[in-house]
Amino acid sequence: MGVLNLPEGEKKFQLTRHAPAEALRFFVKHYWIVEWDLSGQPSYQQDVLPNPCVNMVVEQQKTAIFGISTVKYSHLLEGKGKVFGVKFKPGGFYPFMKSPVSKLTGQGTSTLDILGVAPQQLEDSLLQLSGTADMIGVMDALLLERLPQQDPYVTLLNDLIDHIHRHRELTAVKQLSEYAQMSIRTLQRLFNQYVGVHPKWVIQLYRLQNAAELLDYGYASPLPELAAELGYFDQSHFIRGFKAIIGITPEEYIQRRS
Repeated sequence: MGVLNLPEGEKKFQLTRHAPAEALRFFVKHYWIVEWDLSGQPSYQQDVLPNPCVNMVVEQQKTAIFGISTVKYSHLLEGKGKVFGVKFKPGGFYPFMKSPVSKLTGQGTSTLDILGVAPQQLEDSLLQLSGTADMIGVMDALLLERLPQQDPYVTLLNDLIDHIHRHRELTAVKQLSEYAQMSIRTLQRLFNQYVGVHPKWVIQLYRLQNAAELLDYGYASPLPELAAELGYFDQSHFIRGFKAIIGITPEEYIQRRS
């Protein structure tokens, strides 16, 4: 999920992930549930790295479908609460939406506009339930009623994004186009339509996600070594990329952790 400083966050909330119904797994990566009880405690701000997935979030008075955020975003936890989320696979929301997912990038839209169900209806039917299995059943039923036809481009794009994730040495769109055996222009068009962002952004995201996770768990080598390990030509390019997505420099990120 790209939760920054997860070891600290786990002291404040519980995050669980759950599989959807079998017929939905082509489109949906998983459901996720966050629960917290900070009654009598200070509020807690959790920072989350973006990812190349659309999320449908059911939260009291905040329910929406969220496109990809191209920068780190934060969620303030206070009091007691619960959120139910649907994390679609990269490209997996396009068959439900039937128009370029880039229209959602950096913003949220009402569930009523795309799925035909009002946010309040979702909140009433999901958040009042105490059992995880019951919540999953409600969401399964909602999505199965709207189940689109499987699209082979969703499979292709997930293979390409998995390839980016697995290969740290992949640093350029040209390398990805060679692996995909398609032109850079075609690749860019598919990512824009199905995923919502440029493939270059996804490549950079996973490199920086690796960096943040290594720093979270006490990476001890100097930053120039980390930059080189992630395929950056020099430390300055690494710092600029890190700050562009995470909002602060690697040095500031380390200081905040400590």
